Amino acid sequence: QVQLVESGGGLVQAGGSLRLSCAASGRIISNNNMGWFRQAPGKEREFVAGISWTGGSTYYADSVKGRFTISRDDSKNAAYLQMNSLKPEDTAVYYCAPKVRPSPWESKGGYDFWGQGTQVTVSS
Repeated sequence: QVQLVESGGGLVQAGGSLRLSCAASGRIISNNNMGWFRQAPGKEREFVAGISWTGGSTYYADSVKGRFTISRDDSKNAAYLQMNSLKPEDTAVYYCAPKVRPSPWESKGGYDFWGQGTQVTVSS
């Protein structure tokens, strides 16, 4: 059974940084495009960043462009999200998932095998 596990969340002050990690059993990460999403209380889950399976292409939501960096390490079957210059509006539960169906990068319907997420809280 495929299982993804996100980690690295926590409480940080505005302007600070966090690095989220995404690990999985099997080769579900190394064989797929990967995405990071987030969901704030009372809001829809939204796309944050995506990376192609080769690592050669990356995509970002406008709200995080220039502040967040997505990467992958297929030798470790892992994906990462480096978050800098964090803002209170970045507060959410962050999820990673493989993009397993043809769809726009920002469409959560193209992703599957969601993990439990990791909480990121940014204080002002």
